[in-house]
Parts: sequence; structure tokens; C-alpha cells
Amino acid sequence: MNGITFKNPEYFYLLFLLVPMLAWYIFRFRKSGASIRFSTTMGFANIGKSWKHYLRHLPIILQMAGIALLVVALARPQSSSSWENVHTEGIDIVVALDISSSMLARDFQPNRLEAAKDVATKFIAGRPNDKMGLVVFSGESFTQCPLTTDHAVLINLFRDIESGMIEDGTAIGNGLATSVARLKESDAISKVIILLTDGENNRGEIAPATAAELAKTFGIRVYTIGVGTIGTAPYPVQTPFGTQLRDVEVKIDEATLQKISDITDGQYFRATDNNSLVQIYNEIDKLEKSKIEVKEFSRKQEEYQRFAMFGGLILLIGLFLKISLFRNIP
Repeated sequence: MNGITFKNPEYFYLLFLLVPMLAWYIFRFRKSGASIRFSTTMGFANIGKSWKHYLRHLPIILQMAGIALLVVALARPQSSSSWENVHTEGIDIVVALDISSSMLARDFQPNRLEAAKDVATKFIAGRPNDKMGLVVFSGESFTQCPLTTDHAVLINLFRDIESGMIEDGTAIGNGLATSVARLKESDAISKVIILLTDGENNRGEIAPATAAELAKTFGIRVYTIGVGTIGTAPYPVQTPFGTQLRDVEVKIDEATLQKISDITDGQYFRATDNNSLVQIYNEIDKLEKSKIEVKEFSRKQEEYQRFAMFGGLILLIGLFLKISLFRNIP
């Protein structure tokens, strides 16, 4: 704790109101007394000297102290903590997740989509100080969750994702553009999109390179992840005999994903199994932490509540004493 500072010190001028208040009290106190001439006051020395007599000025003292504390509260006292290093604050992250039907391929366990959801939710849980959001895309895109610090809600929305929620296809450009729209107004130190897909751009009105240039304009870095094994992957197909697995060629447009990351000063990764996907998210986690670990700040905490509470309490006690115990005491 480095001490108390005041956000609005100009309110201290209100303390000058206590001067006429005190002057009026002294004037009324002197005027209220009556005088009688005696040859000597020796016989009256101990008459009328009760405890109320000695404490007769207590109400006005309490009232003035209460008003003074309320003025201090108006000045908004704030306590400031020591300067400290920040490692994870100041980053806004949007995860853009491909939910096309090809994400049901089972070269990941239990499939690509569920593996991506599991790793992403653990990544979110490990960054409690960041604002994070979720965009999903296939043939079109939409925001599943805007930027939020309520990670419990975000994780629940992640778990609700299913392939087939929207029209099938792979609109990488649209997914990226929607993610940019979620981040463009952010004033965070670092703005990041993690775009994960397993295919080639074949739908949407916006080209991936165009969306990448848009991200660059707003200072957004894009990490792209291509998900899929090398060669072929088992894919569930509905047949008259039920769901059967058939090997389907894995086609990931790595050139486009690499171009997106290059334009935005990000990085492209290829995940071929669950373990490599976990390692990729760990690498992104380290990259984004290292970029702001020298950031320093001073954390301030409002303290006016204590002054307002004690000031109001003391003022009420003073008024109560004035109208009850000391009502007839000059």
C-alpha cells in the first residue's frame, strides 16, 4: 500500500462551511446564558456540574466530524498498491472454430471437433484474466459468444457446439471477418484470433486474404491451425447398414492458412493428432504471455465507502444526542 490519494480533492473546499457553523454555535451558546450578580460564587461551585455539563459540546463536535468525513468521501479517497508486473492481462482473444461436417473425421479422438473443443476450453480456463470470445463457421459464420471475462459461460457455449448447426461448407474468410468484427473496437494491448480449420475455403463472400488484410488494419494477430492427419482419415458415412467409417483424403489449404498468419504477423501450425493440438495451444499461450510480461501498472481501490459510512454514523449519533440527552443543556 503506497498511501491514500484523492480523485476529486476540490471537494475539500466544502470544509470551509464548518467555520460559519462553529461560529454560529459559539454565538448561540454565549447568548443562551443568563447572568445574576452574587457577592461570591463559592457556594455554587459544585452545583449543576453533572456529566452532561462537561459533555455538552459533544453533539456539535460529532456533527462537525461527521460532516468532515462525508466531505472526505466526496473527494473519493483511493488507496494504491505497489507497482507490479502483469503477465496475462490486456489480451483479447477470439477462437474461430470450423464446425463443418469434415470436423467429424476420427483421426483425432473422439473426432476433430470434440478434440478441438476440449483443448480450447482448457486453454480458456488457463487464462482467467483475458477477455475471450467464440466464432463458429462452416458454410457461413456467426458469433457464438462475444468477448467476455465470464469464462464459465464461454466454456458452456463451447460445449454446446455441434456440427450441422449452420449450413455446411468451409467459409474461412467469413469466419475470420466475423472474428475481426468482434475485436476491431477493442483497446486491449494484444488482439488475437485463433482460427482452426480442417479444409479449404469453398464458401462465403469474403476471401481469406481479404479478411487477413482487414485483421492487419486493426492490429489483430491471427494464429492459424490446420487440423488433420497426413494422407487419409476415417470419416463417418451414413449407409443403409448404419454409420460406417470410410477413409477420406485430408485436404487442408495450408498455403492460405500460412498466408493469413504471415499477413497478420501470426503463425501457422499443423495439428495431426490430439497431442500436437495440445502442444500448439501451449505454444500460443507462451507466445501471448511473453509479449506483455513487462507491462506494469498501479492498482487503485476506492476507499470512500468507509469514510461515508463512518461520517454518516457519527453525524446521526451527534444529532440523536442533541435532540435527546442534551436537548436542554446550553
